[in-house]
Amino acid sequence: MTGVIRILGIDPGLRVTGFGMIEKSGTVLRYLTSGCIRTDADAELPARLRTVLNGIRQVIEENHPGHVAVEKVFVNVNPQSTLLLGQARGAAICAAVFHELPVAEYTALQVKQAVVGNGHARKEQVQDMVKRLLNLPGAPSADAADALACAICHAHGGMGLGSIATAGYRVRRGRLIR
Repeated sequence: MTGVIRILGIDPGLRVTGFGMIEKSGTVLRYLTSGCIRTDADAELPARLRTVLNGIRQVIEENHPGHVAVEKVFVNVNPQSTLLLGQARGAAICAAVFHELPVAEYTALQVKQAVVGNGHARKEQVQDMVKRLLNLPGAPSADAADALACAICHAHGGMGLGSIATAGYRVRRGRLIR
């Protein structure tokens, strides 16, 4: 692989949206930035979505990624929570689409499998592996770590960027199988 690729990972949420940017050069991953976009819990839904949209747009404008990786929505027990999360996710994707960036989507299982090697890993395990893989002095917040993990997942095998050929495979019990 030639060149350097910047990947923005996004862990969408209506209260907190995590973001994390890494750079991939060959097989080397380098941390660039990460953080959280927090919305006002007392604000109306449109204002909260605007906060997510504008926050991700600002991250994109300041860091110039070439790819965006977003965690897919999982179905909660509470359908209303799932719908709200989906709207926050849509706002984040719209920010990427506005900047004409390719968007890849990964389930939490895929992200955890790529980063920890276990699709059912705990949040603390994801934070620890992100810290190790990116050689960080401390563990990032849970939301930022999930976003960085999404970017790492994309770098390792997503959309043909990595050396892992996943065509014809599926995830079962946290493992890739044919």
